[in-house]
This record gives sequence, structure tokens and C-alpha cells, in this order.
Amino acid sequence: MTTTLPGRPPVVDRATWQAARDELLIREKAHTREGDAIAAARRRLPMVEFDAKTEVVGSDGPVPFLDLFQGRDELVVYQHMWYDGAPPQGQCEGCTTTVWHLKDALYLNARGVSFAVLATGGWDELAAYVEFMGYTQPWYSVRDEVAPVGPGHLSSFLREDDRVFLTYSTTGRGTERLNGSIGVLDMTPYGRGEAWEDKPEGWPEGDVPCWYWRTAADGHATWDETSRPVPQWSRPGATPVTTLGRHADFH
Repeated sequence: MTTTLPGRPPVVDRATWQAARDELLIREKAHTREGDAIAAARRRLPMVEFDAKTEVVGSDGPVPFLDLFQGRDELVVYQHMWYDGAPPQGQCEGCTTTVWHLKDALYLNARGVSFAVLATGGWDELAAYVEFMGYTQPWYSVRDEVAPVGPGHLSSFLREDDRVFLTYSTTGRGTERLNGSIGVLDMTPYGRGEAWEDKPEGWPEGDVPCWYWRTAADGHATWDETSRPVPQWSRPGATPVTTLGRHADFH
């Protein structure tokens, strides 16, 4: 049996569906167990010490990196890519979306983990951007210091009294853990809608990675002058910005 729409999976009875679902569940459980094993290995990685006195600049002015822990023992940091002089809509789409997905760190805080965002931009630029986007987590400028991690990296730190240690860092698709929407899209019939995905014949072909991160006001994915990173449309009174350009245009 099938539907009238091309490329859709066959339509079956519930028992047949359940059998196929149970078969896939075996693979999913193996994937989960392997993920647990990788997490266990991650917890056993060696550490590298980072100067806890390194100054970063936040809303309260210069503070030592140690302050980002807010008295807790663990810290997760995301370093947002930054392009000097670029308007808000010209900053990295992936970073804007990643940071947007962790607007509330209360559950992390309850487990003794703090969260902060770093960027190499000057504080005045960062502050204006944070206000424009409506971000709620603490941001810090590392413009004048050696950053503990690189742009686009998600990293974990451990504190021991007044000493700080880098324990783990990842980038690229490794940062997807912050973006819950991607995990949900992976569960949907069409997936992320990206061209690299393996999908049934006749399925929508998809586009470049993360094509949907930038849209026009009506939600249509586009890179023209009417678009901007999706989270920016939630700003009250947001309208198309004619100065829009890709971040490469601002180097």
C-alpha cells in the first residue's frame, strides 16, 4: 500500500509498523549505549590548566575567568564567532541559533554547572548584540586576552579552588547538543531538510546545511536582503534590514 504522494514510505497496519519500529529500536539502543561509553571516556580525558586570572569583560566590567563559574565547580562555555563591524544580521547564523537554544540554564545551575558565552568582539558591540537578540545568559569579551577555546567551540571546565582546567572541547556538529531543535527535526519524516541526509527516493532533496537558520519575515528560507537569522525575528518590531550581508562581506 502507498499514498498518492511520491516517495512516501509504504502504508502498513499497526502490527507491521510496530515490528519495523522494534527492529530500529535495537539499533537505537546500541547507539545510546555507545554514546554512554563515549561520555564515560570523555569524563576520563586528561585536563589542561588555564589561567584562572585571565581577564574577560562582561556587563560588570573586567573580571577574572574564574568568576564565570559563579561559585560552582563546573562551567560550560560556548565561544560565539564574531565579525567586527558587522550588523547583528551579519553575525554567524549557526552561533545565533545555538546560543538561542540555551536561554535558561537553571537546570544546569541546579546540577552545579554554570554557562557563559565568549566572543572576540569589543564589549560595546557585544552588549548591543546581546540586547538586540534578547539573550539571557552572561556574555564576555575575550578581545584582549588569549581565549581558552576557539570560535564555534563548546567547552567544559572544572574548578578546583582557584585553579581552572579545560576538560573537553568540541566544534562543528559536536555543538548540536545545545540545539534541541535539531534533535527534534531528526525524528521527523523529512529530517533536517539538508542535502547531505540519506533519505528515501522521491523525498524533498533538501538544501545546504542549516539553510533554515536564515529566513524572511514569512519564514521562507532565503539569503536575500529581506532575511536574517531566525531568532532575530522574535525581536519586537523586527523588520527586513537592507544592510544585510553574509559575514564574509564584513571581514
